[in-house]
Amino acid sequence: MPAFTNEGVVDLPEDEAQHLSRVLRLKAGEAIAIFDGQGHEALAHVASVTSRRVSVRVAEPRAAAPEPRVAVTLAQALLKSDKMDRVIRDAVMLGVAAVQPFVSRRTDVPLKAVSRGGRQDRWDRTVISSVKQCGRAVVPPVHETKEFGVVLQSTAGQTRLMFVEPGAARHVADMTSLEGQRPSSAIVLVGPEGGWDPQEVADAAAGGVALLSFGGRVLRADAAAAAVIPVLRYIWRDL
Repeated sequence: MPAFTNEGVVDLPEDEAQHLSRVLRLKAGEAIAIFDGQGHEALAHVASVTSRRVSVRVAEPRAAAPEPRVAVTLAQALLKSDKMDRVIRDAVMLGVAAVQPFVSRRTDVPLKAVSRGGRQDRWDRTVISSVKQCGRAVVPPVHETKEFGVVLQSTAGQTRLMFVEPGAARHVADMTSLEGQRPSSAIVLVGPEGGWDPQEVADAAAGGVALLSFGGRVLRADAAAAAVIPVLRYIWRDL
């Protein structure tokens, strides 16, 4: 998204320009809303349109949708095919501040597949599409994919919530244990389709990660984030 001031003419990114001209077929003089990805939004009018370039004139700032008070980073194990795309799409619409993909012992997707398959670029496009769909003015980043152990080390000392199968460890709490708490930020860890390796669960618990379950249910890896994030928002009174 373009950077803009409260007045002046800015050019839209090429892919957005093509969507506006070829799909929406907007003409000069029509009104649109623009945002810079950093939380600023404005009303603008189309100044000029070509097949590859669209310029807009900023008319006035507009209040953007507020971001959640708890900045949630979704740490999601890599998933096959387009499942990861859907997880990222839904997580962005549910207000996450960032997505951290990772590979774990039972992840079926190798780390090298991320760069080879152009996944990062596709994820970035998915984020933009989701932001526009839900009316956010902030574009959350999808961080570089890391090993699970690196994620644990790099987030030490932060509020970390790891969702595991019921009975995966001796001390697994349900989500009601979070009542009365509202951290400023949190990292939500969701495992792969094959589940967490017992050693990963043990390492996380030893590192101070809170082990949680979704009651007595075992959720699909591609459905877990969309289920637990809204519940966390409700518990934290952060809807």
